[in-house]
Amino acid sequence: MTAATASLKRRPAPALAGWPIVGWSTLIVAVLCAAVFAAAGGGPEGWRAMIRLSAKTSLALFSTAFIASSLRGLWPNERTRWLLINRRYIGVSFAASHAIHLVGIVALAQADPSFTFEVPTLIGGGGAYVFLAAMTATSFDRSAAWLGPRRWKILHRTGMYYCWVIFFISYLPRSIVESAPFYSPFVAVLLGTLGLRIYAWRAARR
Repeated sequence: MTAATASLKRRPAPALAGWPIVGWSTLIVAVLCAAVFAAAGGGPEGWRAMIRLSAKTSLALFSTAFIASSLRGLWPNERTRWLLINRRYIGVSFAASHAIHLVGIVALAQADPSFTFEVPTLIGGGGAYVFLAAMTATSFDRSAAWLGPRRWKILHRTGMYYCWVIFFISYLPRSIVESAPFYSPFVAVLLGTLGLRIYAWRAARR
């Protein structure tokens, strides 16, 4: 733990912080997914609706964790302080949301025999889940200490950028190749988060 992080944690904690963030986030995503599943009439269409929604909740949580340190560096205030302190728990919430997403995919594969996985999607998406599993397993103090600060940083930074790439190549074809402008805002979010990280990195080096 750095001196800056220790200083942040000595201040009074807000009502929602730490592991409860993971519990509440997971519950909210699960309830929303159940609602859209029911609204779509269940079956394959219900699972597709659940998959689409959980992909969006995963993107929202991922993007928040992805830019937490950048926001804190550029605009130090109470909100970004809270965000930086709880980045770990937001990241685990992203993993939980994406686990729900995986449940929907597996259920759809069982409910719809015509649903198949393309090999690039299987490899790329599978790699993201491997990183998510490793990052979640090392999100606890004991496992993080066992891994060591340097290897922990390499794992989590690589995993976050890998997930960014997977999100980007998932949404970009739908936005451009498939001419589905509905996906354009998600591409814009991803480009915006990457741009913010680059800007914050360059600002810190000045």
